[in-house]
Amino acid sequence: MSYQIQILPSAQRALARLPKRDRVRIDEHILSLAENPRSMGASPLKGTNKRLWRIRVGDFRILYEIRDDRLIVIVVDVGTAAMFIGDCEITAH
Repeated sequence: MSYQIQILPSAQRALARLPKRDRVRIDEHILSLAENPRSMGASPLKGTNKRLWRIRVGDFRILYEIRDDRLIVIVVDVGTAAMFIGDCEITAH
């Protein structure tokens, strides 16, 4: 069962600002979320929004929400780990 991928406009803008090499790697990881959004290395976040997950791609993080009831993964943001420190607390999976 595959999930549909949706990328919010803010995440699209963040991706567009990245160097092509990094953007290609991140795009590949985003597409792989359709098959397994809770893959090895993905971690749920705790804090203000407990529905968010993150996965690491090199120095970057992909923040996304999983909606199992509709089989949708929504990419919320993409950035370096430093950009997200303080916004949410990462928990071990």
